[in-house]
Amino acid sequence: MRNVPTLSVSELNAYIKMMFDAAPVLHNVLVRGEISNFTASRSGHYYFTLKDKTSKISAVVFYSKASMLKFLPENGMKVIVSGSISVYEADGRYQIYVDGIEPDGIGALYVAYEQLKEKLENEGLFDVSRKKAIPEYPSVVGVVTSPDGAAVHDIINIISRRYPIAKILLYPSAVQGVDAPLGLVSGVKYFNETSSADVIIIGRGGGSLEDLWAFNDERLARTIANSEIPVISAVGHETDFTICDFVADLRAPTPSAAAELAVPDCRELLSRLNAFRADAVALIAYKLEKCEKRLEDIKNSDVMKDPLSIFELKRDQTRELSSRLNAAILGKILACRQKTKEVSAYFAGLNPLAVLDRGYAAVTDEQGSVISSVKTLTVGQKVNLSLSDGDALVSVEKITKKKR
Repeated sequence: MRNVPTLSVSELNAYIKMMFDAAPVLHNVLVRGEISNFTASRSGHYYFTLKDKTSKISAVVFYSKASMLKFLPENGMKVIVSGSISVYEADGRYQIYVDGIEPDGIGALYVAYEQLKEKLENEGLFDVSRKKAIPEYPSVVGVVTSPDGAAVHDIINIISRRYPIAKILLYPSAVQGVDAPLGLVSGVKYFNETSSADVIIIGRGGGSLEDLWAFNDERLARTIANSEIPVISAVGHETDFTICDFVADLRAPTPSAAAELAVPDCRELLSRLNAFRADAVALIAYKLEKCEKRLEDIKNSDVMKDPLSIFELKRDQTRELSSRLNAAILGKILACRQKTKEVSAYFAGLNPLAVLDRGYAAVTDEQGSVISSVKTLTVGQKVNLSLSDGDALVSVEKITKKKR
């Protein structure tokens, strides 16, 4: 057997790794392929397989690099990855350690934009039902933008011209670069926490997708969605759309248009006030004319020409009503008297004492019980006779029954 050194698996894998690491061509490679088996670990690392029609290679993106990606990789996405090739000694598997990922054929920023747009739309942040109405007559307009850009000057000039009584509060913020999203978020939060504005304008002038990228920040989108103060988005030119535009309560095509949407035109208000005043003057004149005509009719009426005639007429009417009332009362009294006589006569006929006046008597025993039949009598029994003018105690001497 040849004199060949015996290596352990660890030594072999370490040697292979050393060979990979020593090859300059593998230190910075660009590899085109399709992502599959994508997973994200709890620690923030990404793992996936990069494949083409005939081959595949494992890939890993550590958290420090993954957090800097402009979009979230997805299965089936065709990409170009940059990184280095090395060996993972634990299992002797070589893989690409990814530093960056770009979509193959489409910009990374655009992919990130579409991903975030779909995510927030599915959460309902773009729903019309969530949007607040812009106040018709704001006292204070809050503006979040760069203090040096043309946008802020356009906004100030237009609001000052259209509605000079409105106060403008500027929250200065970068509108481009890494620090811009945080400044924009702080501006919206400031106006909400201090309740110092009735409406907020946030925006900047036009630019490339990269220039406007701060307005596609997820933190800013959620801050605008949670704002209790209505927000007008004015980012870029008329054809530019950002996530900020979709989540805001109102989207303006330009900063100048945002200023026009935020406040009314005082000239138009003055015109409307003049129209209202003209209508009010015309209505008052019409009412006065009617009142004057009514007053003239009253002056020319018979009552005003001969005031005593109305009193005489009312006096005669009162006398007539009084006479009719007295007659009605007298008729009622006579009718009641006649009815009383009839009722008295009826009840007088029912009075048992009246029967006694006609020669009849009421017979009772010594205990006061009424005797209505001779069957209850005995010879020698004492009975009481009640007559119309007194009582008599008598003794029964003879009893004779009537034949029926």
